[in-house]
Amino acid sequence: NLFTVTNHLLDQAKILESPNSSERPKGVKPNLLVIHNISLPPGEFGGGYVEDFFLNKLDPSIHPYFETIIDLKVSSHLLIDRKGTLTQFVNFSKKAWHAGVSEFEGKKECNDFSIGIELEGTDTKPYSEEQYSSLVGVTKSLMENYSGISKHRIVGHKDIAPGRKTDPGESFDWSRYKDSLG
Repeated sequence: NLFTVTNHLLDQAKILESPNSSERPKGVKPNLLVIHNISLPPGEFGGGYVEDFFLNKLDPSIHPYFETIIDLKVSSHLLIDRKGTLTQFVNFSKKAWHAGVSEFEGKKECNDFSIGIELEGTDTKPYSEEQYSSLVGVTKSLMENYSGISKHRIVGHKDIAPGRKTDPGESFDWSRYKDSLG
């Protein structure tokens, strides 16, 4: 496997520690993987604004949309940009604040027991080859390191927050992704 985890950090990722995290409940290990998408400003890629957002350093004067999200405290464990580059914001042993109000198989507060991966993208634009490649490699590594995560415990944000969220959207090829996991 191209991707390895040491002390709950992905060795191949750039590490930027987000303050938007907390401890998981005692004894809880991650057993769900949640796939998201994000672009800031919406529909635009590559500006570094997602990183700033997760670090609470977003400058609201840069774009009117930023003024509407400046007070949100959000993070994911990982971001995979359009080039497939990985940035980790939260140690996998900790809770990232990615899912919001959510429920999976009758259990609420999915942040407590999940790992969140953000793909730089939108619901409608196709994801890049590099993103799929990185996502598949990272997913295989997470399944090796966290036995509770399996192919059947990988969902989109829309699956745990229906009616509130739509990501990763119709542009995400679930069949391709899941088939690549073996």
